[in-house]
Formats: sequence, C-alpha cells, structure tokens
Amino acid sequence: MSKAWLSLGANMGNPEAQIEQAIALIGQQEGIKISNRSKTIITEPWGNLAQNYFHNLVLEIRTDLFPELLLSILLKIEDDIGRVRNEKWGARIIDIDIIAYEFIEVTTKNLTLPHPHAFERDFVLNPLREISPKMADWIIEQAKSKKSNIDNN
Repeated sequence: MSKAWLSLGANMGNPEAQIEQAIALIGQQEGIKISNRSKTIITEPWGNLAQNYFHNLVLEIRTDLFPELLLSILLKIEDDIGRVRNEKWGARIIDIDIIAYEFIEVTTKNLTLPHPHAFERDFVLNPLREISPKMADWIIEQAKSKKSNIDNN
C-alpha cells in the first residue's frame, strides 16, 4: 500500500464534528487505512481573511487507490458532509486536500501533487511535520527546486 497525506479543515458549523465525520468516512472506504493523525490546530483563514478561524489537521493514510481515484472519493465525502463550492478560499463546512502521495510528483487536469500551495501554508506544514517531518521537508524542497528552475529560465 502507498502512503498519502491529507489535510482536513473546516470553519463553518461545528468544525470539530465535521472533521471527525470526515475522518470516520475516510476510514470506512475500501482501500484506505488511516495510519496516523496530527493534533488539531486552530488557525487564521488563508486567502479570504473575512471569515472564522479554521480547525486543521493532517492524516497519514495507507491506500491501494491511485491518486485520481483517491481524489474522487475525498470529493464525494466532502459533498456528503455538505460542502458547497461558492467561493475560492471561502468558508467551508469541510475541506479535504491530498497534500502528497508517496514522494512522487503528479500533474493531471484535476490534481497536482505535492499540493501546489502546501509549502506556503503553516496550517498544512505544521501538522504534517508533527507526523511526517520527512514529507514536510520534501514538499519544501520540491517548491524550492521549482522556484529555482523558474528563476533560471
């Protein structure tokens, strides 16, 4: 089974309950086993600052699902909990992002791994570092490498 890391967050309704519901639903999926979990942190919103603080944590999972299929399952879980996509970086009842899948890069129409903004979001990196410091460091190195390639071209 492959390892993947998921970031979960919420700032509407009862964030703690929604995150726990999402974790339970993730754990019930065929081909997914939760192997580690960070502490929940409360953080300021990112992007649109005119909203409630977020509750955030990171899960480490083991999965035999390919990244695109994993993404579709996570999007369905968000929908089942009541996620509505009205505004980019807006308030949300639940948000589940794949941060990384093994130590591989993936770029498809629907998915970029590692997550393209993970390296600049402490609410992702801090909980990730708690459960997988090597992955947190790798994400930062990937971002530096990409920036260096852009700067040199």
